[in-house]
Amino acid sequence: MAQALSQFYPPQQQRLLVRLIQSLAPTLIRWLYKIEITVTDDAIARLKALEDARLVYICNHPTLEDGVAMFGLSAKVGQPFHYIVARESFKGLLGKFLQWLGCYSIRRGLGDRTSIAQTLSLLKSPNCRLVIFPEGGCSYQNDTIMPLRSGAIQMPLQVMGQLAKQAKQPSDMPDLYLIPISLKYRYTEPMEPVIEQTLSGLEQTLKIQPAPGQEFYGRLVAIANRVLTRLETEYGLSADTSGNWNDRIDQLRRHVIAQCERKLRLEPALGLPIRERVYKVQAILETNEAGTAADEALYWTTVRLLNFDAIYDGYVAENPTPERFLDTLMRLEREVYQIEHLKPKASRQAIFNVGEPINLKAYVSDFRRDKSATVAALTEQLQTVLQANLETLAN
Repeated sequence: MAQALSQFYPPQQQRLLVRLIQSLAPTLIRWLYKIEITVTDDAIARLKALEDARLVYICNHPTLEDGVAMFGLSAKVGQPFHYIVARESFKGLLGKFLQWLGCYSIRRGLGDRTSIAQTLSLLKSPNCRLVIFPEGGCSYQNDTIMPLRSGAIQMPLQVMGQLAKQAKQPSDMPDLYLIPISLKYRYTEPMEPVIEQTLSGLEQTLKIQPAPGQEFYGRLVAIANRVLTRLETEYGLSADTSGNWNDRIDQLRRHVIAQCERKLRLEPALGLPIRERVYKVQAILETNEAGTAADEALYWTTVRLLNFDAIYDGYVAENPTPERFLDTLMRLEREVYQIEHLKPKASRQAIFNVGEPINLKAYVSDFRRDKSATVAALTEQLQTVLQANLETLAN
C-alpha cells in the first residue's frame, strides 16, 4: 500500500482525445458542472498570439472546479494544456482519464522530486502549456488570493536560465511567459432563496433561533460564532466570545496543527504556513500501511484545518455578495455536516481576467545575480497582479 501511495502519475496526454473533448467542452462543462466559461475575445487573441512561446498559466484556486474551468479556457484557446494535480485525485479510471488529458501528480507536504523533474522537463519543451495553481490548494474564497508558493515562479526562471545559457547570442533566447490568470465565479440566478435555505438548515442543526426579521448577515454571524465556540471547546481552548475573531481563528488553527504534529511525533514546522504543515501531516498519514481509526480521525482534522485556512473576519461584511455569503456558508456546512466536498449551489459563470504576460527573458540577468531576491520580487508582483485583476471582476 505504501508503495502505491508513493507512486508518481505522469502525463500521458492523448492529443486527439483532448481535441475531441475540447470540442464538446462548453456543453459538457455546462451540463456536468453548471459552469459557463466567460473570457473576452481580446484575451483569447492575446494568448493565441503567443503560440510560438512557452507559456505557464498562473491561476488562483478558489474552488475545486478550477481545473475544469481551465480546461474550458484551453478549449477557447484551442491548445492542449498540462496540469499539476494533487496526487489523491488519481484514483481508478478518473485518474487515468486525467493523465490522458495532460495532468500529472504532485505529492504535497514531503516534497516530490519526480513531479518537479516532470515540471522542469515540460518547461523545456518548445510547446509548453502548463497550468499551475500557486496557492498550493483550494482557498474556498472567490475574491482573495492566498500567498503564492515561490516554486511556481522559481522553476520557470530556472529553466529560462538554462535556455539562456544554450543561446549563442541574446537574440537567440526563447520566450517563456508567465500568464497571470484571475478566476472568479458568479452565480447566474438570484441566490437569496438558497442563502435562506442554507442558513435555516444550519440554524436547525445547531439549535439557533434567529430573531424575527433578522437579516442574513446577523444570522451568519450567529452561526459562525456557534461553530467557532464549539471548535474551541472540542480542542481544549477557552471560548472567549468577546475576543477578536481573527485572533481566535488564528489561535485555533495553530493549536490544532500543533496537536496533529504531536500525535505523529513531528517537529513543529513553525516557520511554514499552516497549509504546508497540514500537507506534511496528510502525506505521512498516506504512507501508513494500514490506516487506523485514529488515522482517519486525524485526517478529518486536517480537512477541517484546510477548510478554514484562508477565512477571516470581515470577508462577507466588506462586500456582502451572494458569492461571499455562500463561500462562508459552505465552509460552515463542511464543518457542521462533516462533508469534505460540497457541490456548487447553482449555475455559475467562471469569469477569466487574463493579465499582461510576463516574459521571463527580461529577468534572466537578475536571476543570475540574486536568485532568491528575483524569485521573491516576481512572486510578490504576481500576487499583486492576480489580486488587482480579480478585483476588477467584482460585482
